[in-house]
Amino acid sequence: MSNGPWTDEENDLIVADYFAMLADDISARRYSKAEHRRALLPLLNDRSEGSVEFKHQNISAVLKGLGEDWIPGYKPAFNFQMTLVDAVARWLALNPAWLGRQPGLQTATALREAAQIWIGPPPTLSNQPPPQELDQMLHIARKFDVAGRDERNRALGRAGEERVLAHERAALRTAGRDDLARKVRWVSEEDGDGAGYDIASFAPDGLPRLIEVKTTNGWERTPFHITRNELAVAEERRSEWRLFRLWNFSREPKAFELHPPLDAHVSLTATTFQASFH
Repeated sequence: MSNGPWTDEENDLIVADYFAMLADDISARRYSKAEHRRALLPLLNDRSEGSVEFKHQNISAVLKGLGEDWIPGYKPAFNFQMTLVDAVARWLALNPAWLGRQPGLQTATALREAAQIWIGPPPTLSNQPPPQELDQMLHIARKFDVAGRDERNRALGRAGEERVLAHERAALRTAGRDDLARKVRWVSEEDGDGAGYDIASFAPDGLPRLIEVKTTNGWERTPFHITRNELAVAEERRSEWRLFRLWNFSREPKAFELHPPLDAHVSLTATTFQASFH
């Protein structure tokens, strides 16, 4: 059996096969990992079944770093080479529709039912140490501008906002405040971007909640973009403004909220600058 480095051709083959399984997994279609593996092995350079399975776990880890979904049955394994990251990036570049895909089956069902979203503590307040692989994941996220990619993915952003809109209304109805639920507004949809928040909602006691939604299919520590205007509104209206981070969106959406000041939770890095002539 070959123990040498995987070639670009082998990486491209196994990445394409992985995404075929992932598409079935997200859509709740039946598929056989063993059948996929048996069909793939003859195309590779005398690889063992164990090495193929481990490479699948490596791909899961790469996708985690890229802020994407992965196959739950392939637990991420993080000692991978950057050539595999490049192969996953090549596949995504050749298949742009993947990033703009519609929400998964579970998400679409929950949206129709207007179910509330599970909300947990932010990673900074979870009393858990940062995962050992965090630096490697953040390096990949920076190299491929995962935050910018999610920000440009209008289908993902809009679907996330719609999901949070349903959540806010459901939460108020559950609290017996149908009157407030009827007043919740999707500001970015009705008025356009620029307000510094996406949804104008309320707490059950009637106090305003100005919600900026940031959505990703990735894990809870996937970086995100935030605009200067959003930061300004967060500072001006600290008691009302909330950042609603929606993650694991294509599977089973989960969320946490960040309250200003944001730099108590995240590191803010300037990524663009305005150039003015002297």
